Amino acid sequence: MLGTKYLYLASVLLLGACAYGSVDLGDGKYTQASAITGQGGTYKIGKPYKIMGKWYYPQEDYDYSEVGTASWYGKDFHAKRTANGEKYDMYSLTAAHRTLPLPTIVKVTNLENGRSLVLRVNDRGPYAKNRIIDVSKRASQLLGFYTQGTTKVRVEVMEKESKALKAALTGEPVEDVVENENFDEVEKTAPEIVSKPKEVVSYPKGSYFVQVGSFSLESGAQSVAAQLEEDSNIYFTEVNGKNYYRVRVGPYSDEQSASMMLEKIKNRGFYNAKVVSD
Repeated sequence: MLGTKYLYLASVLLLGACAYGSVDLGDGKYTQASAITGQGGTYKIGKPYKIMGKWYYPQEDYDYSEVGTASWYGKDFHAKRTANGEKYDMYSLTAAHRTLPLPTIVKVTNLENGRSLVLRVNDRGPYAKNRIIDVSKRASQLLGFYTQGTTKVRVEVMEKESKALKAALTGEPVEDVVENENFDEVEKTAPEIVSKPKEVVSYPKGSYFVQVGSFSLESGAQSVAAQLEEDSNIYFTEVNGKNYYRVRVGPYSDEQSASMMLEKIKNRGFYNAKVVSD
């Protein structure tokens, strides 16, 4: 993304849960589970069903990986109910699948250009021309096939993230779910790490930022930064021997301006974003 910089900071700043490719199991208002249930959505697998003479058998399949054709759906379904009770938002990062549980977290890779995106399956379909997944309008834009309509993709279930989201929605204990780090506790106990900045960008002390996510892998931060319409920066810090890459939008001179941007970012599906201040 144009304008994305890699800023290496020495200070230990606030850490936030990943907004891309992971599930926040906390009780926050903007966790994925809270967003789903707040719209009337639930976890469901569903009974076998028949469409256009063909039977489909929904089931849990955490080893699922398939190559095929993807399409996208938009305004004709916008704001209508999805198969698990959510409201379809063509600007969010969601998808429809014929048999996977709702919701399931999947990684979709456009095999024609190499772009990958993590999506939440919350609807049923597609059923035409042997297509394997229908993605939201926004997802088709980010994956780079919006104008052409379809593309060849690989769809892979992200097992740990899917199990974690199921657990958050059903209250059932699930083993081997994504680790839910207590970032507040990490911040309190972590020593200050001093390192040489790779690049220094000056901004007034006390500035506000919207932190979209914090990642252990730089590639995860890059993926989120590429999805943002706003100019963003990636900040590096080390906490207790672990590297973290934080995607931030800003700075803003006042908290109100940052909060307005926060709502815009959350409305596009980055539910774990938050306002932080240096």
